Amino acid sequence: MTKRTVRVVAALIPQPGDDSRFLVQQRLPGGSRGLLWEFPGGKVEPGESEPAALARECREELDVQLHVGRRLWAGRHEYSDLTVELVLYAARLESGEPKTLGANALAFLTPAEMQALPFCEADIPPLEDLVAGRLDPLG
Repeated sequence: MTKRTVRVVAALIPQPGDDSRFLVQQRLPGGSRGLLWEFPGGKVEPGESEPAALARECREELDVQLHVGRRLWAGRHEYSDLTVELVLYAARLESGEPKTLGANALAFLTPAEMQALPFCEADIPPLEDLVAGRLDPLG
C-alpha cells in the first residue's frame, strides 16, 4: 500500500507589535498527531495555489485575514501513515484576532520557547532553522 502524500502550507506569523514571537497552534486531541504543536496552516486543495490555501486555512481555522508573503522553507517528512510536503511562508495578520476554531490552543512564542514544546516532526526542521537564525521571517 502506498502512503498518501499531502501538500501542507504553514504560516510564520509574527505577533503584532513584537517581531520576536510567532503564532503556533496545538492540534486537537483525538486526531492524528493530537496535542502536538505546529505552525498554523493546512492542506492545499487541488487547483489551489499555496498562498490561497494558506489564506483560506487561516480564515477557516483562526478567523483571521492573512497577508501571505514569500516562501521561507520547504521540505518533506515521512510519517508512518503519510508523507507531508511542508512549505512555510512568511505571513502577517491583516485583520482579526486568532481564535481556536481548529486548534486546541494558540500561543505567540519565541523560537526558543517553541523548542520546549512537543512539535509535529514535520515542523521541527523549519523550527530549528528559525532558532538558528537561518530563516528571515520579516525580510
